[in-house]
Amino acid sequence: MTKDIQLIELYCTVCHHYNGTLAAEAQRLSNNFRPEFTDEECITTYLFGIAEGKFGVRETYNFIKEYWADWFPKMPSYQNYNRRTNLLAESFQTLYALLISEAGSETDILTHLIDSMPIIVANNKRSGSAKTASELCDKGNCASKGMYYYGVKLHVLGQSQHHLLPKVRMALVTSASENDITVAKEWLADVHNLDLFADKAYASEPWAKELDERGVTLFTPIKLKKGQDSLDSWDRLFSSAVSSVRQAIESFFSWIQAKTRIQSASRVRSSNGLIAFIFARLASLAFFNS
Repeated sequence: MTKDIQLIELYCTVCHHYNGTLAAEAQRLSNNFRPEFTDEECITTYLFGIAEGKFGVRETYNFIKEYWADWFPKMPSYQNYNRRTNLLAESFQTLYALLISEAGSETDILTHLIDSMPIIVANNKRSGSAKTASELCDKGNCASKGMYYYGVKLHVLGQSQHHLLPKVRMALVTSASENDITVAKEWLADVHNLDLFADKAYASEPWAKELDERGVTLFTPIKLKKGQDSLDSWDRLFSSAVSSVRQAIESFFSWIQAKTRIQSASRVRSSNGLIAFIFARLASLAFFNS
């Protein structure tokens, strides 16, 4: 499929959802309610730029101006374009939810995976003093990377697919300090009838019993008990099997990082900017890899 056709299809998809759902979120009480460069064009160009490897708003803006100016003759100044992407933060979030819901659900596949990844606004050295997007961000620890950071977490519930990356069913952004299992208990309160694979951070006998009452079986690697030096052979085998299933969601996080640089949000300057940064990337991947 040529780039022209991809861009046209993306624009048509955005217009379809904008007319049906997104317009209500993007409405602004001003005399400039329908600017010459439309919200649909702004959303389309940002998602297309990300798909083409332009990970910053400025890079996307320059890319569209250089190669697609004839298609978007009313494109505003960069400052205006950047402001518009921030104003459309909730629209990117809703569009992503619509795109993953359109993907449908394989009802005969009950295996789901849950995990989180850090979105880093400030690294370890600046994690104690950073204040950007403070309504969403705070300081947290990423155990897998062995570091502290300032930012948020992206939580994902994905449906397992044979020899493929998991299909995202739910996504949630929380502050970096939020405990994974605390988030999961509230987030999955209405989930029923599935097998759920997670890492040790989600291990909890009381929660496992609560899930079991809803037909949800929780599988996590087995933790060492107090005073225990090593697991017995059966527990090691079981933990390895769980980790093998979980590998798919870790691969998914590695894939979206490689495709969009989603973990590197150091240029974000506001809460709206951060939401737009995250969900525009997810929406771009959802559209171009569906």
